Amino acid sequence: MSQLKKRITDDMKSAMKAKDKQALKAVRMILGAIKQKEVDDRIELDDAQVLAVIQKMVKQRKDSISQFSDAGRTDLVEVEEAELVVINSYMPEQLSDE
Repeated sequence: MSQLKKRITDDMKSAMKAKDKQALKAVRMILGAIKQKEVDDRIELDDAQVLAVIQKMVKQRKDSISQFSDAGRTDLVEVEEAELVVINSYMPEQLSDE
């Protein structure tokens, strides 16, 4: 099991113990996407592949936020933004321009 996947699994357990439904939902969604990719490709993903799945999820959330904003659905925008915060927590820090 990759280190990143193990960290996500551990965070799921922590969210369960803390009864943090929002974080738990997002973490389960991440693990579901990872599992789906593993089943589809019949491999166990390494950290780079897990990161690619997470990047795809970030892009999907940003697209959804944009579309929901255009449609005036602030309730759905808030849900997507909350999920995006959790998903982004697994992304590596971006280097600054300096």
